[in-house]
Amino acid sequence: MPIHTHRSDDGQTLTIKIEGRFDFSTHQAFRDAYEHGDENVDSFIVDLSDTTYLDSSALGMLLLLRDYAGGDRARIRIDNCNSDVRRILSISNFEQLFAIR
Repeated sequence: MPIHTHRSDDGQTLTIKIEGRFDFSTHQAFRDAYEHGDENVDSFIVDLSDTTYLDSSALGMLLLLRDYAGGDRARIRIDNCNSDVRRILSISNFEQLFAIR
């Protein structure tokens, strides 16, 4: 499966790691990664270190996560983007909505 999750020791941060292509084919797995978790989770990390491709449906999925996590109050960080993925996020102005490292 191209999506793996890991909860921090205190249970408050959920890391979602996406391997390979982040596109519509991962839609349900991505939603399952955060929707069926513990309500104690108050922040999210999306780890894109092994993501090779990202399309517009992935951008939409990130926005759905943001809505789920509280919209403007959401604590979501996108980590380890390669240069192509970072460029797509930048062109889409996602640095206005997410902390990108």
